[in-house]
Amino acid sequence: MVVAKPGLDGHDRGAKVIARALRDAGYEVVYTGLHQTPEQIVSSVIAEDVPLLGMSILSGAHLTITRRVMDLLREQDAGNTFVLVGGIIPEADVAALKALGVAAVFTPGADLGGIVRTVDRLLTSADTVLEPTC
Repeated sequence: MVVAKPGLDGHDRGAKVIARALRDAGYEVVYTGLHQTPEQIVSSVIAEDVPLLGMSILSGAHLTITRRVMDLLREQDAGNTFVLVGGIIPEADVAALKALGVAAVFTPGADLGGIVRTVDRLLTSADTVLEPTC
């Protein structure tokens, strides 16, 4: 999976904690680093051929950035990528993010185990869908 830190926000401790927790759970995680544009993020998703993207957004631009990333994923035929968004997300914006196609939203204090279980569930459901039937 790719963990990305879009925009001008320079606080990436949370993104690194999430990346490490997922790595410790056995996932291969590519962390893109700070100040990524939506185009750079989607390019990383395509280049790494991953089924899941996690974005940490603390800048308040979560709706704008996520909308752009989702549009670019669809344009690049990667619209089936699961997208998780975490950060300072007002409760009122969670439904809007999900309406854009975000699979899950995590706010400060989210349980790391719960995040890992969400990733497990999403990727297990994707494997089930992708397995050929006899």
